[in-house]
Amino acid sequence: MERVTLVVDAANVVGSVPDGWWRDRKGAAERLRDRLVPCAEGGLDGVPGPLDVVLVVEGQARGVSSVPGVRVDSAPASGDDRIVELVAEASGPCVVVTADRALRARVSAHGATCVGPRTVRPGP
Repeated sequence: MERVTLVVDAANVVGSVPDGWWRDRKGAAERLRDRLVPCAEGGLDGVPGPLDVVLVVEGQARGVSSVPGVRVDSAPASGDDRIVELVAEASGPCVVVTADRALRARVSAHGATCVGPRTVRPGP
């Protein structure tokens, strides 16, 4: 069975919960990255692990380091454009975590499945 790539739209997922993330965007992205580590081996509901997890960051969240299980990709410009590139380049199935409708349409055109932010970051 092919390994699934899980691509996470950090800005969209972090922004889905109003917990003060705007005061420390890089710190919020690091907390999300750490929350994703168990997904690398354990998978998600309906998507069994192991997964190749890629967290796409942009803007003030650039510079977040990768950790074992989660590769962080700092988008040079638009995070959405980088996510589409990653999906288009993937050799196997992809699941994209975002609520952004336009991004969902763009990655679906490349065969990706989309799930919402609460899949990886439950609300307060």
